[in-house]
Amino acid sequence: MKFKNLSDKPVAEVQSEQVKVWKKEDILHKCVTAREGKPAFVFYEGPPTANGKPGIHHVMARTLKDSVCRYKTMKGFQVNRKAGWDTHGLPVEIEVEKQLNMSGKQDIEKYGIKEFNQKCRESVFTYTGMWEDMTERMAYMVDMKNPYITLDNNYIETGWWILKEFFKKGLIYEGHKILPYCPRCGTGLASHEVAQGYKEVKTNTITAKFKRKDRDNEYFLAWTTTSWTLAANTMLTVGPDYDYVRVEMTEGDEKGNIFYVAKHLADKVLGENTYKILEEMKGSDLEYIEYEQLMPFIKLKEGEKAFFVTVMDYVTIEDGTGIVHTAPAFGEDDYQCGRKYGVPMIKPVDDQGKYTATPWEGRFVMEDGLDVDIIKWLAGENKIFAKEKVLHNYPHCWRCGTPLVYYANPSWYIEMSKLKDELVNNNNTVNWYPPYVGEKRFGNWLSEVKDWAISRSRYWGTPIPIWRCECGHLECIGSREELVEKSLEKIDMSIELHRPYVDDIHIKCEKCGKEMSRIPEVMDCWFDSGAMPFAQWHYPFENKDIFFEKLFPADFICEGIDQTRGWFYSLMAISTFIAGKAPYKNVLVNDLILDKNGKKMSKSKGNTVSPFELFDKYGADATRWYLLSVSPAWSPTKFDEDGLKDVISKFFGTLKNVYNFFVLYANNDNVDIDDCFVEPSERPELDRWILSKYNKLVKDTTEYMDSYDHMRTVRVITDFVSEDLSNWYIRRARRRFYAPDMDFDKKSVYATTYEVLVGISKLIAPFAPFIADELYTKLTGEESVHLAYFPEADMSLVCEKTEERMDLVRTLVTLARGTREKERIKVRQPLSEILVAGQYEALIGDLVDLIKEELNVKEVVFDNELDKYMNFQLKPNFKVAGPALGKHIKSFGKSLSEMSPKEVSQKLDSEGYITMDLDGESVKIEKEFVDIRIEAKEGFAVAMENNVFTILDTKLTPKLVAEGLSRELVSKVQQLRKQNDFAMMDRINIYVCPDEDVKSAIAEYEDYIKTETLADKLIFEDKGDSYDLNGHKTAIFVERVSQ
Repeated sequence: MKFKNLSDKPVAEVQSEQVKVWKKEDILHKCVTAREGKPAFVFYEGPPTANGKPGIHHVMARTLKDSVCRYKTMKGFQVNRKAGWDTHGLPVEIEVEKQLNMSGKQDIEKYGIKEFNQKCRESVFTYTGMWEDMTERMAYMVDMKNPYITLDNNYIETGWWILKEFFKKGLIYEGHKILPYCPRCGTGLASHEVAQGYKEVKTNTITAKFKRKDRDNEYFLAWTTTSWTLAANTMLTVGPDYDYVRVEMTEGDEKGNIFYVAKHLADKVLGENTYKILEEMKGSDLEYIEYEQLMPFIKLKEGEKAFFVTVMDYVTIEDGTGIVHTAPAFGEDDYQCGRKYGVPMIKPVDDQGKYTATPWEGRFVMEDGLDVDIIKWLAGENKIFAKEKVLHNYPHCWRCGTPLVYYANPSWYIEMSKLKDELVNNNNTVNWYPPYVGEKRFGNWLSEVKDWAISRSRYWGTPIPIWRCECGHLECIGSREELVEKSLEKIDMSIELHRPYVDDIHIKCEKCGKEMSRIPEVMDCWFDSGAMPFAQWHYPFENKDIFFEKLFPADFICEGIDQTRGWFYSLMAISTFIAGKAPYKNVLVNDLILDKNGKKMSKSKGNTVSPFELFDKYGADATRWYLLSVSPAWSPTKFDEDGLKDVISKFFGTLKNVYNFFVLYANNDNVDIDDCFVEPSERPELDRWILSKYNKLVKDTTEYMDSYDHMRTVRVITDFVSEDLSNWYIRRARRRFYAPDMDFDKKSVYATTYEVLVGISKLIAPFAPFIADELYTKLTGEESVHLAYFPEADMSLVCEKTEERMDLVRTLVTLARGTREKERIKVRQPLSEILVAGQYEALIGDLVDLIKEELNVKEVVFDNELDKYMNFQLKPNFKVAGPALGKHIKSFGKSLSEMSPKEVSQKLDSEGYITMDLDGESVKIEKEFVDIRIEAKEGFAVAMENNVFTILDTKLTPKLVAEGLSRELVSKVQQLRKQNDFAMMDRINIYVCPDEDVKSAIAEYEDYIKTETLADKLIFEDKGDSYDLNGHKTAIFVERVSQ
């Protein structure tokens, strides 16, 4: 058959046409059905929110997912790939609020929950088209026709069922806990959400003076970064076993005043030599000592007791004063301390984070400038010992950026702390890539897991299916059927499971017979996401018989590092309880994409990258390949467009050139590839060498992909294509394609090149699906590479001896070519000889013709005494060795001068170090400590790498110069053929106007020149432009000969 040429249309157009073909042929469906009956490989897609635009980081994550699913399909697994949409949560509400010019919950309720939620439902699919476009253009093969959607009734119903299972086990409770709360969003945040929003801010910190109640001029000093919480102070807390001091100030404005601080921190807080110690005591000795209320804006109820020293183990003396200001309304430790001592909670802040009963009533507690006003008030009351501005990390809402306020809020919790051991054990069954994320970041998180705050005081989300009676009885509904059965209103199974519809449903209390109402909260949207293994299949209402056999757990998931305490956790939390096992077996964690300078991408900095623009300019294959090749997926990826261009040039351009070269000659020879088969063992050594390299490549890529190491995979494929296949095999074999007869040798080179190209098209299919499919279908005529099987390494074709021989030749050639470049001797200029170590003659003695041709030398000389052509010299590299060796540097230089330069050089080159006795001590001398200088004797040039030497004889005889001129002329004529668009087999006449030296060279090498250039005549006539032939100006012109 005739092989088709690769398309020369713009890459975006070519890929768009391929997408249409794939959709028409429904390749995804065929990929799944073609593996019917094969083992399942279960993949879970982390759902994106479709009310936000996709970015380059989504391309990275989806490339990782897609490549693994494609690879596993090609390895013989059946891989279902169900897409998903995350449709609930505050990001959606905030977007709608912006659209409707709202500013909080009051505006929403005034607008109407029903109407607001309808807007949310519409908003979540704002950018669906853009997401689907990106998915198609980047060739992310996932089922977008039948996605799971978290707003669907079926999905919500499974969520209700899961929650009821927790409820039945007594793991759901309502309590007052200190919760990071966003006043702007009006909801608390789970601890894994808090971790996503830290920002560095400047804060005015103060050390406040709390006056001891029973004594004059005596104060407890306590430091705080949150001056706004001082109005809620009810206790001071010390560590029971720390040493504290009562001191009198002897200098400064506070002279004569008496203060209490931790002894360890006294100098730091008070200043050295500014006080005298009156008394020392343990923290436990201070317990119950009373002090005066610092900011007396809120009075205690009669009988309530507060404003005394308490003792808790959580106190540290690493910073501050060792005495902790304690406000139970605004800190978890504070709250627990208050519960222990029975101290009431003062909470002068409302749900919007604004002060109530203080001089700053109505102001947001984190408002800029409020801390200054508080400090001014305290200073006016002489209650500040010191103040300082510090830079520290403070949590902000990850959704809207508002500073969080920590205070006691009623909330519903799942008691995950009771499942801690099971969570830790299940995590130990998971393969994390990289391992440290699972062992450290995630593992540490689970080992100290807190109860999960699952309720949100919002509107657009999965309603929590708990009904409450005024008698206190609670009931959890686990299905639509149960809701229909128990509802006092007349409803059916089509009931919409969102607010406000479920809010209007009441059930009868089984305890007292009264009417029960649903609690108003909705579910944390992370609960939605974590329920997806079950909810995407509507388990247990459907698919119950196949769920644990075919649908759970996932063999593979992949998301960003920011999901460690998000989706990764919610999946693990729910599955550990429901299924008793981890929901995933292998987790690939990808990191951020940064700009080329390592800076985080942001629109404000102008350093973002549009994936659609990249697809237009470079195509999806190159973008995907580049993202995978820069760094391991789990390390930050620095995106540099120049690197993307290099990928196109070095890999894709090279691969296309190899294919085009093969097709050009195969079609010219009317090759039937089936007729070209030659047993691999009978093929020439060069063919056996590339087949050995190829099968090793298959083995390596399989191992790397089985370890989810994309970077190493694409890098070894790149190196093979650019270096082994193109730069050595095709270049060395090209004359075999030119041969006039279809003999054994020519059949072998066609068969080998074809087999390797087909193999490469399969190897790259998971990562570069477009070009892989074009290559494969045009080479084989089959439907798609994505239905094919991944290559299997044939280790019988791997020959270490063949590789050793060829790799040594390549090393010698590379070294000698480097020498030519250094000496400024063109490769077209013949040289008389190259000298290499005699020990290599037995290994590569029969490959001297190859070396001679590659290096354009007349002879390859194997010599056992290369030393006679070289001078070795060793000197200390003082810049490196000096700091490392210190006092030994002098004896190092002396000892080095007495050693054999050759032996030292060889040992440093092979082992990387030597050991020397310096001043009576055994010292390890690294290679970098020694400046090794190897100089060739006059008329020769030397190069060395890993103890392999090449020595070129650089002396030029008149005969060599003449041959060099003839080769230069051939090169210029070939360039002119190309410039004139002559066909490969066109015959030409050459016109030259040379000087005497060039004329003499032409006379001697005329037959060679004509043969290489397909010239009929060489005519001495001044007819063309002048060109430089090694310093000789020569006019050259070519004309096509009429056939």
